[in-house]
Amino acid sequence: MAVYNSRQHKELITHQGMFEEVIENAAVICVKAFCSMRRAVFWVLLSAGVCEVLGTAEIMKDVTLGFGEALQHCREESQLSEEKMEEFFHFWREDFKFEDRELGCAIKCMSSHFNLLTDSHRMHHENTDKFIKSFPNGEVLSKQMVEMIHACELQHDATEDHCWRILRVAECFKLSCTKRGVAPTMELLMAEFIMEADA
Repeated sequence: MAVYNSRQHKELITHQGMFEEVIENAAVICVKAFCSMRRAVFWVLLSAGVCEVLGTAEIMKDVTLGFGEALQHCREESQLSEEKMEEFFHFWREDFKFEDRELGCAIKCMSSHFNLLTDSHRMHHENTDKFIKSFPNGEVLSKQMVEMIHACELQHDATEDHCWRILRVAECFKLSCTKRGVAPTMELLMAEFIMEADA
């Protein structure tokens, strides 16, 4: 009886050791699986974030180009020289200078062309929202853009000269877009210009 108990004890210890090894291996597998899952989730979220940024920049590019179609129409009214008109196409460059009143007058004229201003030369919220939504996926950015422009208008509301005020608002808006990561890159815009030229 004593021998049987001893053997049984040894078998129990052996089985316990095997069980502990199985548990340990299972724990290692679970940890590895969890880490892999976390990495997968991280890359999915990162990819989604990149796609969202690229998507909003694409929308902003379309709105910019659509708005820019009125530039030629407003050239004479705003007294924009050929040189200044060319500079206008570099609006989204980091080193773009908001120094010339004529640029503010051009933006005012272009905004009026699309009926985006009220009689007091402030943004017409409803019309601006509709204008942005007229572009592919514009509804994604319309509310955010209207809010940013409005916030910038409030900052510079004390400026009496309409052209100067609108220029300051445009500068503020560009800064807000850059901070929020929705500003289109010049590479994106230039690629569109080239495609349109080849069409």
